[in-house]
Amino acid sequence: MSYHSGTPASTNASTSNLCENCQVRPKFSDRSKTHPYCSKSCANQAKAKCDFCRVRPKFSDKKKTHPFCSKTCAKNSAAQKQLLESNVKGTCHAPRCQKPAHTSANGTSGSYCSLSHKTLGETICLMCKQAPKQQQSHFCDAACAKNAENKGPMILEIPAGHVTFKSVADQFKVFPPLVNKFVLTTIQVSWRHIGKNCPPVRRVYKIVATQATQASYKAYQTMVENAGHFIASGRSPGNENRRWHGTRRECNLGDNGHTQFCASTKCSLCCIIKSSFDINHGGAGMFGKGIYTSSTSSKSDDYAHNQCSSSFKAILLNKVIVGKGCKLTQYDVSLSAPPAGYDSVLGEPGGILNHDELVVYTNDAIRPSFLVIYEP
Repeated sequence: MSYHSGTPASTNASTSNLCENCQVRPKFSDRSKTHPYCSKSCANQAKAKCDFCRVRPKFSDKKKTHPFCSKTCAKNSAAQKQLLESNVKGTCHAPRCQKPAHTSANGTSGSYCSLSHKTLGETICLMCKQAPKQQQSHFCDAACAKNAENKGPMILEIPAGHVTFKSVADQFKVFPPLVNKFVLTTIQVSWRHIGKNCPPVRRVYKIVATQATQASYKAYQTMVENAGHFIASGRSPGNENRRWHGTRRECNLGDNGHTQFCASTKCSLCCIIKSSFDINHGGAGMFGKGIYTSSTSSKSDDYAHNQCSSSFKAILLNKVIVGKGCKLTQYDVSLSAPPAGYDSVLGEPGGILNHDELVVYTNDAIRPSFLVIYEP
């Protein structure tokens, strides 16, 4: 049975024209601006949701309604807010700007001196950190993109207020909806394990691969797209999706701005970031010998292990070419490739699995895209 899974890698609520609450109807637009919601009803529903997880309703006691659903979400929100206030308080966060940040009527200092600098700070090029990035890129121009590629493999820290940081951090706790011209689904929780509180994301890094590593991935993506014609059905080329993967870390890569790879061949995290995934280095799972990822961040968290002293954990958000996926609910450990006519295996919850799995059987079907550092 075929199943085209997931969300195109570029999809997120902040860039979609769909209502940020229901993710079904388009945002309401009047003559002056486009509003974030489709109606007053959706605006009120969104207002009632926890300000951190945006899934559960805000806690209300007899005196007032609190901004969060629980003490855990309140604590996690405060921890995340610290990252947004890392610069000198009262000074504009935009590069090379020392002007006072805008102060609200109640005396609270913002992060930027003007709307234009706020936009710049949220869209800054990850390489030069001077100019705004291009819309479909992490860099401001071809020169910065080439410079990053020439210096790869490496990781570039993404500022906490950046739109890319928000997109990745939101996917850690909220999985974007499936959106195409045929199917619309409502937003889902990505941190799905009952009894495991969703921790705050502390840092996000963009993984920059070498030109050769990127070229082989793009070649595979083109091959799958030419066979499956996913763009014509409203999907991304090759049905590319973002999926989580937890692995072993032997060093403090990512902690407190640390960007230097270690030399240990047993540090799976550094090895994957430097040269991508190698199917020969992984074991066999329920669907045979493949590379396993999931849309469920709390599931991949189970596989993220520190073999070092650290106050944080690390997880990878990856680009995966799903292509035409074969939906399975029962295990088949004999697999070393997808069933004939398919490009991947989709382990579906409800049978042997409590949470989803996406399995690919060729190295070029997956590339690490972001390193995410979060509290245990």
